[in-house]
Amino acid sequence: MKQIIQDLKSGATILEEVPVPNVKAGCVLIKTTRTLVSLGTERMLVEFGKANLIDKARQQPDKVKQVLDKLKTDGIQPTLEAVFNKLGQPLPLGYCNVGRVIAVGKGVTEFVVGDRVASNGNHAEYVCVPKNLVAHIPDNVSDEEAAFTVIGSIGLEGIRLFKPELGETVVVTGLGLIGLVVSQLLIANGCRVVGIDFDQEKVDMAASMGVIAINPAAGVNPVKFIDELTSGVGSDGVIITASAKSDEVMHQACEMSRKRGRIILVGVVGLNLRRDDFYKKELSFQVSCSYGAGRYDEEYENKGHDYPLPYVRWTEKRNFETILHTISMGKLDVKSLITEVVELKDYLEIYGDMRKRGSIASIIKFPEETKIERVVTIENGTFKPGNGKIGIIGAGNYTSGMVIPSLKKAGATVKYIASAGGLNAKILAKKVGAECATSDYREILNDKEVDLVIITTRHNLHAKMVLETLRAGKSVFVEKPLCLNKEELAEISEAYKNAPDNVTLTVGFNRRFSPLAVKLKQQVGDGPKNIVATMNAGFIPADMWVHDLEIGGGRIIGEACHFIDLCSYIAGSRITAVCMSAMGTNPEENTDNATILLKYENGTNAVINYFANGSKAYAKERFEVYSQERVFVLDNWRRLEAFGAKGFSKMTCSMDKGQTSQFAQLNERITKGGESLIPFDSIVNTTLASFAAIESLKSGAWVNI
Repeated sequence: MKQIIQDLKSGATILEEVPVPNVKAGCVLIKTTRTLVSLGTERMLVEFGKANLIDKARQQPDKVKQVLDKLKTDGIQPTLEAVFNKLGQPLPLGYCNVGRVIAVGKGVTEFVVGDRVASNGNHAEYVCVPKNLVAHIPDNVSDEEAAFTVIGSIGLEGIRLFKPELGETVVVTGLGLIGLVVSQLLIANGCRVVGIDFDQEKVDMAASMGVIAINPAAGVNPVKFIDELTSGVGSDGVIITASAKSDEVMHQACEMSRKRGRIILVGVVGLNLRRDDFYKKELSFQVSCSYGAGRYDEEYENKGHDYPLPYVRWTEKRNFETILHTISMGKLDVKSLITEVVELKDYLEIYGDMRKRGSIASIIKFPEETKIERVVTIENGTFKPGNGKIGIIGAGNYTSGMVIPSLKKAGATVKYIASAGGLNAKILAKKVGAECATSDYREILNDKEVDLVIITTRHNLHAKMVLETLRAGKSVFVEKPLCLNKEELAEISEAYKNAPDNVTLTVGFNRRFSPLAVKLKQQVGDGPKNIVATMNAGFIPADMWVHDLEIGGGRIIGEACHFIDLCSYIAGSRITAVCMSAMGTNPEENTDNATILLKYENGTNAVINYFANGSKAYAKERFEVYSQERVFVLDNWRRLEAFGAKGFSKMTCSMDKGQTSQFAQLNERITKGGESLIPFDSIVNTTLASFAAIESLKSGAWVNI
């Protein structure tokens, strides 16, 4: 299928050929007929992509600070690699989609195949959208009209926050697409609407809809105009739908408002607010968040858990339905806002130079007949007959930033990259020189040429995909963790036991492959040791998927397992017991500020401090070993220093957490043969230790393994 994307590195807007996404649980797969181009929002994204690095930095000062902090802790090379990797990830454009349902995911009962629907899907021939972001289209609403559903909901949410009353005077600043929709909806609410814009064509269009429209460029002073119109009272409030860097828009809104007036920001303007503007009139100000209640809520949007209507009357889905109903009833005219309808193949007529266009709303028309292809062949892909071939399932940030570069350095042959949506798979396949991109990972499992499958998906999918790979008779590398519970581990152990002799299982415990870790193990030798490992892991918001026990497993199982494995590697022994405590009055709910104690068969004791409440300006990882009157300190994977050790004092390098060596050795094994990179019983022991840590936290006691 074809999809419009923005290349942030080159600035080009591209019509890319990508695999059709699979329908996921809780979602519907939609064949697109029309999409609406949001000229304001999409123009900002396109212009950001075209900007040079300095201008990009100026537009995102918060990101610049993050880069500077990373420079201090990680060094120049890793920081540059991270920045350019981020810029190399494409940005899908569009969020106003109309089409017909062609497949329904598990748990979806509201839609059936053939339904005509509106959603926030991208500019793509096929989109997979969660059910709470999809709405039925009334029969008397055309596809072109329905394409305004999402953009209309953005305006509607601003109005809901404003809470207009019959007879109020409301100013709408900015008469672009959202401003014209907001103006009509306010009129439908019985308000007197004053619209302000510097584009006379938009002013005239607003006037034709019943708006009192003025153009400051024609010499009209908006503040004095409102003062005269309201006999010195001022407007009841202002809804700002404009896009401007200036703070003057906010100042003018305050001046136009009556005492205790309301100001709602739907657009993007400068927010260097003046206290006196608000103080003397006791004005209220609120920023509207996108389509409505539920936006950016993982439980609502991606898990399909609706808010109960009696308590949350207007969600984003119910806003979608309201806009469609309003169009159906003839209360919202969107046909007159359509400037042009352009075929998908002619998309550059819209995106070529968006600033020069006088369009209000541009509609993209999609082909009626398109093939459903879940595997896309990459042009000029490299292929080396006779070498072990790799398929990668998962195309997220880690795959892009670490796995792909490491495999390229190792000269590995990647045949497939798979991602659920297809787009990221296509981009990364081109980057690594793979032969195919697919949205169906089973294509990899069914291909006899693939020797190794690399799994980098979200944690809850690891066990399932590892089992499928082992049962397909292929070796598997899975990013940590291996699985999320003992039942999954038992099933994997059984499948590994029954797999062919040439099949291996590796978990991405890369720290043990770092040259500094290898040197440390050589120097410290055998015998019992005291180990202190500290991870300044950093704060992650509570609503991130990593914290979700069903999806991410929590940060101990999902991330601290790295250091459990490293402790075992340096100890050269097996963990026999685990104890964990966590910070806070209710520690069972807080496992990202915890201390883990490990006992080993050979007498080694290890302490892992996993903290999320430290500063990002401080080094992220520190590893100390005390043994035979010697101390070894490994500082953030850049420096290993020894105290009291004969013949060795220190070793330094650029930051190296072992990924490059890990994937180089992995590629060597699948092409030349050899033993597993990590013994399977060690992987099982580490995994059981992570489970035992959580069990210990709940029971308040040591847990034996």
